[in-house]
Amino acid sequence: MAGIRGLTSWVGTVLGSPDPVALARFYERLLGWEISIADPTWVTMGMRDREGRGISSNLAFQLEEAHVRPVWPGEPGTQQMQMHLDIGVTDLDGAVADALDIGAELADFQPQEDVRVLLDPDGHPFCLYLDR
Repeated sequence: MAGIRGLTSWVGTVLGSPDPVALARFYERLLGWEISIADPTWVTMGMRDREGRGISSNLAFQLEEAHVRPVWPGEPGTQQMQMHLDIGVTDLDGAVADALDIGAELADFQPQEDVRVLLDPDGHPFCLYLDR
């Protein structure tokens, strides 16, 4: 079997946020993707390939009123990250500078030379990596 029956090629990723609209606007500036659906509790943006064509995936943001900012790297007794995004770039230093300019925070711990761990405004870690 090649996966579950009836599987389509669509996959979505959802991040919880106390302010989904604000977090979606951050990722809109970071990734250059447009918001397609927005209300105070749910925001969706369509993902695009490097030529700007839509792909069968999306990034969404849902209201999490009890959101607790995760700790990176994880420590016992603290809120662990549930997931993170890996984002390929060709200019790591330039991409990090751009991300910082729009509100990302550079994490104190950096595990690899060709990857930079950053935190979005709600504390979700995301990695910019040199995509060779």
